[in-house]
Amino acid sequence: MTLNADELKLLGMIARSPEPVAASSFFHTIHPPNFERSAAEDDPRRVVWQEKQFGLYRAMIDLHDAELIRIVHPANGERPDLMEATQAGRAALA
Repeated sequence: MTLNADELKLLGMIARSPEPVAASSFFHTIHPPNFERSAAEDDPRRVVWQEKQFGLYRAMIDLHDAELIRIVHPANGERPDLMEATQAGRAALA
């Protein structure tokens, strides 16, 4: 499987985590917001950023479907799924 840049970044961050982690906790690190909090919902910068955030959710699903990450602790209503890289995921980074 060929990974795109977002998939590689996300997989790398999950793999480096010493314990299972919510993949979404890295989304703002990978694509930080570049607009003021007060920016209108239709501000072009906010719209582009939102699309990038949705792309990261897609990357997370694709990594899971490819068995490069796995859910260790399912979401429980108080926190999201906690994930870790699989052996195949770590090998994909090598």
